[in-house]
Amino acid sequence: QVQLVESGGGSVQAGGSLRLSCTASGATLSTHCMGWIRQAPGKEREWVASINVFKGTGYTDSVKGRFTIFRDDAQRTLYLEMNSLKVEDTSMYLCAARPGAICAANRYFYSFWGQGTQVTVSS
Repeated sequence: QVQLVESGGGSVQAGGSLRLSCTASGATLSTHCMGWIRQAPGKEREWVASINVFKGTGYTDSVKGRFTIFRDDAQRTLYLEMNSLKVEDTSMYLCAARPGAICAANRYFYSFWGQGTQVTVSS
């Protein structure tokens, strides 16, 4: 079992930046695909970004060039650096993990989930 705890959310104005963190316990992070998924009220979960064990990354089109996912396996921490934030980025951001080397750009792919951290972007 992997336990995931997110932090770093908050309220910012459009154009601002935030860095989300996700700390893992209960398993070796380096053997897991890690990802960020977001869910806005009344909407389905949306895959945002993922990083595999080789540190290869993938992003949904709407965040490419603005968000960066990276991991520090020694610290068991996953990050999401978010720049040039837009109002439409407002959502609950959840950290997720799945054992295995490779990731999929799919919100259903993951086995373990955190509780989420709220990001609110105002105009």
